Amino acid sequence: MISHLIPRVLSKLLIPLIMLFALYVQFHGDYGPGGGFQAGVIFGSGIILYALLFGLDEAKEVFRPRVLEILVALGVVLYGGVGVAAIFAGGNFLAYSALAHEPTHGQHLGILLVELGVGTTVAAVMATIFFQFAGRGRTDD
Repeated sequence: MISHLIPRVLSKLLIPLIMLFALYVQFHGDYGPGGGFQAGVIFGSGIILYALLFGLDEAKEVFRPRVLEILVALGVVLYGGVGVAAIFAGGNFLAYSALAHEPTHGQHLGILLVELGVGTTVAAVMATIFFQFAGRGRTDD
């Protein structure tokens, strides 16, 4: 792999800011534009940028494929778990108002958890798909 000094140095400055912006979009999604899907795409693009600049093997050491697989499942379970919790609380599936004593608190909590599940799943799926396609045709040593 050809080592380009300037993009690597700039990426060391920008990738943490990309990840921080993804967290901002994730947790500000209740109050403005954004949310889980957008945050997941931003976070996943940060992982892909890292892999493009530092190599696939280095990226797989930082973002382990097995951990990404677990995060995919964890995000889906979190999303579905909020719906099941709403059913057990006496509401319909994903009826957030049943999740807390005050309906608005329940809606806030439910949306926050569902969006967190979506963001986790989207970021992990994007990185997993990239790793699968980028590693296609390579032999493992």
